[in-house]
This record gives sequence, structure tokens and C-alpha cells, in this order.
Amino acid sequence: MSEIPTLRLRKLNHGSIVDQGQFVLYWMTAFRRPFYNFALQRAVEWAEKLQKPLLILEALRSDYPHASDRMHSFILQGMADNTEHFATTAACYYPFVETEKGAGKGLLQKLAETASVIITDDYPGCFYPHMLQAAAAKISVYMEAVDSNGLLPLRAADHDFPTAYAFRRFLQKELPGHLFDLPLADPLRAVQLPRLEMVAAEVLDFWPPATGQLLRADRQTLARLPINHCVEATAEQGGFKAAERYLQRFLAERLPLYLQRSEPDQQVSSELSPYLHYGHISTHQIVQQLFVQEGWTIGQLSPETRGKRSGWWGLSEAAESFLDELVTWRELGFNAASLRAGYDQYYSLPEWAQASLAKHRDDPRIYLYSMKQFEQAQTHDPLWNAAQNQLRQEGRMQNYLRMLWGKKILEWSPDAETAMQVMFTLNDKYALDGRDPNSVNGILWCLGRYDRAWGPERPIFGKIRYMTSENTARKFSVKQYLQRYTNS
Repeated sequence: MSEIPTLRLRKLNHGSIVDQGQFVLYWMTAFRRPFYNFALQRAVEWAEKLQKPLLILEALRSDYPHASDRMHSFILQGMADNTEHFATTAACYYPFVETEKGAGKGLLQKLAETASVIITDDYPGCFYPHMLQAAAAKISVYMEAVDSNGLLPLRAADHDFPTAYAFRRFLQKELPGHLFDLPLADPLRAVQLPRLEMVAAEVLDFWPPATGQLLRADRQTLARLPINHCVEATAEQGGFKAAERYLQRFLAERLPLYLQRSEPDQQVSSELSPYLHYGHISTHQIVQQLFVQEGWTIGQLSPETRGKRSGWWGLSEAAESFLDELVTWRELGFNAASLRAGYDQYYSLPEWAQASLAKHRDDPRIYLYSMKQFEQAQTHDPLWNAAQNQLRQEGRMQNYLRMLWGKKILEWSPDAETAMQVMFTLNDKYALDGRDPNSVNGILWCLGRYDRAWGPERPIFGKIRYMTSENTARKFSVKQYLQRYTNS
């Protein structure tokens, strides 16, 4: 029936397809976009096959972890983009936003009563797996999850990998067979479906769709929602339109300078991480546009599959470096989230790292800071404070300093477990890409994940890779960064 690879399809329950149903329901949870979306494409295919209207439900709870003005506004802006776009298509878009805690309870089950099929997003991180499992257990209609996370289907690998090098070798052998299994750029383009003019009144009365005023996400509107108002929205605009602007700017201006991305005084990263996290843009779209710009063809792939970081794609050095971040490192995080039990827990660290950290647990600490001192950037280290200030103010952090940030939290905490909790709390509370599998990996890398044992063995760190602000300042220019993010 479908050109979507079967590896990307997962049956969630033993429900039946209901021919008498009123519509096909796409429950949009993680891939919050109309383009390059295998899940949306699958829902369209079911609607065409059954000749049913397509209803797209995109809901926003108020009780997800670290719900705040910052996260909510970013998601709401994406919902505003989607409202505008889907109004021009054959689908019926239903945005729902909880204005009271628990207000959305029962909505999915109610819609399922009159649905023929339910399609949803297969995302391995955060609360999503549990949410899908719980929903599927209550629903009798056939329910299917679709993987639209990255270039490599989640189930193309049957085990997790201990290092990026090992995963890269696997990618170089496996990925060529999947590179042309592409989602449609616009799954609803020129599609003719029966129209669903209106969701049942009893549903709309109890669960009214979000209006334009709510989706504008201004300060007054956010203030009325039951979320954390202490973490303010940033100037960052959410949604697929902003994501596409960032992509075009990166390709046109920043990609040639990408090899300088570790320089704190240089702003050359793509800044696409929040948009990838909230599903406002797809890895497939980014890679396809990069290929077009570089004039790439499949014949440029190297036959060597030895896990080298550059040279395999046959692209410019900058493009190769970017793809290693976007594909190798990002999808390594999704591999861990889908296949490693407790992937975000301390016990998932390598045995050598846990043993080394345990050996140095009682080493004296010259500096010890509380959660509040970390959060308010009140340490003795100006560069660390500047990085934390950027995180609080902008919801992102310069990529090299993000590693230093984590290493120093380890050094200034009473033990590694506490350090990990501080990192997760601060990152998930303030970072727009917090809670993402790639973000989880970044934090645990600071404690040894995907790394090797380093020497000489040091106090506190043991064999964990060591980083200092002093070495960073000697290695890179940080003057402008300090001026920008130091407390006045």
C-alpha cells in the first residue's frame, strides 16, 4: 500500500480498521510540521485508501516536564504556522491547547470513537513512548506509529552502540540503502479528499480548538495558562517558517565557516536544534537542500566504511562536518533512546566511567555550588557564568561551551550523580532543545558516554575527559562572548 519503508511503521495495538468511521485521525505529537513528514504522509495514504477525510489533531498539554512560557510560546508559534498552512489543504486541522491542567483528558479517546484509523508519531525520547503505550491501551481502533526522526530508520539497528565511531561505521554500511527512501516534501499537495467540515459539536464544546489569539502566544495570553512563568519566552520564533529561514541562512552564510563553530566569538552554527527537537523541520529536508547546494550525487559516496568522520559523503569539508553532527551524533542519540534501557539514567554510563567516578567520589572539591548558585550563574568562573547566562536568556548555548559547562558542573558538585541532575535540570528547564535524545547524549558525554578513558588520571574526574576555562580561553577568542553574556 505504501512506499514508506516498513521499518518506519509500528503497530501499537490490536485494534481494527473501522470502515464506517468518519475520518482518519493523525495525532501529531512530535513531528509538528506539514513537510517531509512520514507520519503525515502515512495518514494521507490511509485517508486516500479509505476515501475518508483527514483530521489532524495537534494538542499541547500544560503538564509536560518543564512546561513554561519559553517552551509553550515556541510550540504555539509552530501551531500558528500549521493552522495557516493546513487551511489551504484538504485536511482538517484541530489545534487544542489546555487552558487548565488536565483539560485535554479524554479528547483523543473521544475522537477515536468515530475514527477509522489513527496514525501518530514514533518518537523514542522523553515521555512519548509511555504516552503512546497508555493511549493505545485505551483505544480499540487500529493505531499505528510512524518513525520520521532521521535518515536512518530507528529499527534499522538491532542494538545500541558504545561509541560514535562504531555507529558511524554502521551508518556508512547501512545508510546508502535508505538515502532515497524519502518522505514527500508536501504530502498534502494536490491531494483530493472528502472534506470534514466540522468536528462534532459535542467535541468542540468540551474541547474548544485554540484560537488565533491563543496561538499568538503573547505575554498576556501565556500568563493565563497553568505553566511556569518564571522561564520567560525568548526572542526565538518557533514553527516551520522560522526553521526554514534558519536553514536558508545557514546554507547561504554560515556553512562555509562551519569549521570555526567551536569559536565562542563566531556565530556560525545552524541553530536548528530547537526546530529539530520540536519537529518543526526534518533532517531529510535539511540534507536534501544541502545536497542540492553542493551538487551532490550518490556516486560521490566513498566505498570505504571505516568510520572516518570526513570524506565519506564526498562533500566539502564543512558540509561533511555538519552532517557528522546532524546525522551521526544526532541519530546516535535516537539509537540510544530507542534501544538502551534507561538511556537517560546514570547507570547507563560505561562501566569504566562509573568505576572511575566512584573511585574519586570523595576527592576534595575546591569549589562546591548549590543548584541556585549554578542556576543564577554565581560561580567564580566568568566564562562558565557567561555560558549559563546565555542558556537562561536565549534558551541555547554555544556548542563548545556547552561541553565545558557540563565538565565544570561535575568538578563543582559533591558527586557525579548530583552533577548529572544539575545538568539535566538546568538544560531541560532553559534549553529549547532540552529533553531531546541528542541533548541527553550531550550531557552524559560530559560523564564519559561515547568517550574513552583519558590519562593522566585526575582528582574528581578520574579518567573522564578534562576541560578547563583557562585552556578554552587560550585556545579560542572569548572576549566578545564574555562582553555579551557577563552580568552587568
